[in-house]
Amino acid sequence: MAKSTLRKVTMAVLAPAMAIGATVGLASAPASAAVWSSCAQYGNTTLNGYTLYNNIWGSGAGAQCIWANSGTNWGVNANHPNTSGIKSYPNAKKVINKSITSLGSLSSSYNVSVPSSGAYNTSYDIWDSNYKYEIMLWVNKTGAVGPLGTSQGTLTLGGHTWTVYKGNNGSNDVFSFVRTSNSSSGTVNVLPILKWIKDTKGWFGNVTIGDFQFGFEITSSSGGLDFVVNSESVSSS
Repeated sequence: MAKSTLRKVTMAVLAPAMAIGATVGLASAPASAAVWSSCAQYGNTTLNGYTLYNNIWGSGAGAQCIWANSGTNWGVNANHPNTSGIKSYPNAKKVINKSITSLGSLSSSYNVSVPSSGAYNTSYDIWDSNYKYEIMLWVNKTGAVGPLGTSQGTLTLGGHTWTVYKGNNGSNDVFSFVRTSNSSSGTVNVLPILKWIKDTKGWFGNVTIGDFQFGFEITSSSGGLDFVVNSESVSSS
């Protein structure tokens, strides 16, 4: 995870929707008409309870356009150069706004279509309400990408086997769970993961879970690549 992790969340809210120079025109929305699309750097909208962000936050980015048929069926065409550093994190977000101990359940299902080339990960990005702690769940990755921090070993939890990393980007602690094999669809039981961090490791206390995001953290996608969320759901009680 880049040290600007917090920026990718806050700037999507605070920065004006604007194009990333003239290169924005190089990326394109899908041929079929979508309910919503945007090529603006921080283009965003809300559809059926999910907030969608184009969120081109990294330096040296190219063009990227986001489209959506709903909050749970969307995608991007991204054309970022083959250079290091995260360029964007297009995502769909729900706000949970519950403490860990007050949650009876928290889970999510996903089904994605991702390219075989480029450098990226498909990930959940979960934040406490004060943006002090970030929990990333990588369900697949391709190319020269890796999580922030040092390995804490391997763990089977929430229906998947992960390699766990712990680090800090200068603004917040980052706990990354990287699936040991790539997956394009599945269900993650997230609450046991949060409880493991809180109760077993003691890395944070009874924090309130705020933003619950799912999307693509893209480092490079030269020539223009398509990333699609075919379906997604987030449920909590």
